[in-house]
Amino acid sequence: MGALRAKMEQDLLVRGLSPLTHEAYIRAVVGLTKYYGRAPDTLSTAEVQAYLASLVTERGLAWSTLSVTVHGLRFFYEITLGRPRTHFYIPTVKTPATQPEILSRQEVARLVQAAPNRKHRALLMTTYAAGLRVSEVVRLKIRDLDSERMALRVAEGKGRKDRYTLLSARLLEELRGYWRVYRPPLWLFPSRGSQHPLSRTTAHRIYHSAKDRAGIRKAGGIHSLRHAFATHLLEAGIDLPTIQSLLGHDSIRTTSHAAHCAADSCPRAGSTCTVRCSSRPCPWSSVVYSREDRAGGVAAVAKAARISACKVG
Repeated sequence: MGALRAKMEQDLLVRGLSPLTHEAYIRAVVGLTKYYGRAPDTLSTAEVQAYLASLVTERGLAWSTLSVTVHGLRFFYEITLGRPRTHFYIPTVKTPATQPEILSRQEVARLVQAAPNRKHRALLMTTYAAGLRVSEVVRLKIRDLDSERMALRVAEGKGRKDRYTLLSARLLEELRGYWRVYRPPLWLFPSRGSQHPLSRTTAHRIYHSAKDRAGIRKAGGIHSLRHAFATHLLEAGIDLPTIQSLLGHDSIRTTSHAAHCAADSCPRAGSTCTVRCSSRPCPWSSVVYSREDRAGGVAAVAKAARISACKVG
């Protein structure tokens, strides 16, 4: 792509899109270029649409992947090339919504205990106890731990937004013990050499290794811990807006999809799973939360949500 790629990368940078979005959008245009063996600015709308159809018929890509590809190609043609609004569409019906298999609190405890070393255990505990995306947990820095307010700062999460989430006493204790052994200087979970954060691929491998050791057969990757975090909060009586704040979602609809409660444990407020914070203790795993955390769980969640709502400096 040469000059076109450089211009597109500049356009992406100017608009403040995340590095992951950069990679995905560039990959979409590179794939189109390789398919035809021609510069992308010489292709017609019909040819681009034919390429999208081939991703379904020849490669069988999922709807979510096709959606990212379409957005990447629209960005290239409309922003980088300055063409009129394009009308690319995804040539398939949307995949039916499926419910993820939620890990129980007991399974989360088994998973954490199955980690072979302190670093892996701390990584898994942090992902669950703070409800983080894998891209967020691997980029945590030592300075993001606020032990005075018992909050964990997520810098430039999805959408490049900052927020605060929970830092339980049990997690803080585990992270302090981990730090005393490994002494990471900057990144909380650095890769070998300590100069760069752990890769997302490595984090995924750590999760699957611990899941296999624990004998857990439920489908899903490390993102399952985030779903479990949201679901267990919901089952504990935390309202959806509070969970939304902790997860960093723009839309509460996204939060409602992330949190799924069992029929016998879901709090009821009319016909929905939203309730006000109660005073009852949160039923979280003792491996991840201390007795004090569980006893004051709802209050701690509400406090973290209030901190998250404040402007992050």
